[in-house]
Amino acid sequence: MREIGIAHPRLPLPAPGREDDPARFLAWLAEAIPMVEHLGIRSIRRDDEQLIWELDLTPSLNDKGTGFGGALAAQTTLLGWCWTTLWLRRHSLTRDVVVAEARQRFLAPVTGDYRLVCRPENDDGPARLAERIAGRGRGRIALVQQLWCGDTLCLEARGDYAVLPAG
Repeated sequence: MREIGIAHPRLPLPAPGREDDPARFLAWLAEAIPMVEHLGIRSIRRDDEQLIWELDLTPSLNDKGTGFGGALAAQTTLLGWCWTTLWLRRHSLTRDVVVAEARQRFLAPVTGDYRLVCRPENDDGPARLAERIAGRGRGRIALVQQLWCGDTLCLEARGDYAVLPAG
């Protein structure tokens, strides 16, 4: 049981040159952030610089039988946090990540199971983040999240994620 004000233990970094096991990361995430087990995440995978979740709609239904905007907004924010955290872990860095800014644009109702895709807003975003962390010990990256229900783009979000200094 999580306690207010007590940080959850970090997941040990993967061995150098190894990727995180997605199932292990997702299990840790559900322990660290209790609401995660209720989001309906079926799978998590990385494709180049994209992080992709496949989700069931049922846990996020609203009174109209479509996706609840608040739940979808929380999911996009969390996906960006996961993208940044996993990027740090691939670079053998243990740092705290916080969302600095987030906004969403709802484009169409979510009427079935869906996928969320997160990627850097700019192609050079990860390189700039690495430079800032190396030079200043902290950094920030802009990420874009898109929610797709089949071939329909239902939600587009953008967030700035801050990597805090070590210690």
